[in-house]
Amino acid sequence: MLQEIDFVGLAKQETDGRRRIRLLALAHFKDGMNRAAIARVLKVSRGSVNKWVANFLKDGMSGLQSKSPPGRQCKLTPKQLKALAAYIDQFSQSDTGGRLQASHVQKFLSDKFEVTYQISNIYRLMHELGFSWITSRSEHPKQSQLAQDEFKKIPN
Repeated sequence: MLQEIDFVGLAKQETDGRRRIRLLALAHFKDGMNRAAIARVLKVSRGSVNKWVANFLKDGMSGLQSKSPPGRQCKLTPKQLKALAAYIDQFSQSDTGGRLQASHVQKFLSDKFEVTYQISNIYRLMHELGFSWITSRSEHPKQSQLAQDEFKKIPN
């Protein structure tokens, strides 16, 4: 299985740097280098090289893919995330003035989905949905452009 694969050629075409290093490690392994020497040449730990070779021998090329990092699953379903994004969009398009605060989103999540999030996680969740917390200068609902223009005409 090792002999028929051109790891160097694949490494040259690979755009993911981590996967490229793994392919180069396998190219050196195919050439007969021991794992400690491969680790020294690529400036990685020997344990990493051992894992990459073992994963390749067990799973083939798919064993070289990066695995998703472990962690807690989101408390909201994809449908609920879409509803949250729609709420944020709707609130941000409002002409009545005011600003959307994380506490508003927290209350919305609690009331509508019975899910609790800390404020810091609300910001992270909004970032994952593609929203930034950068806001424009707010306008008062009773603000009048005509009144502003008249005020500018008053001499000092």
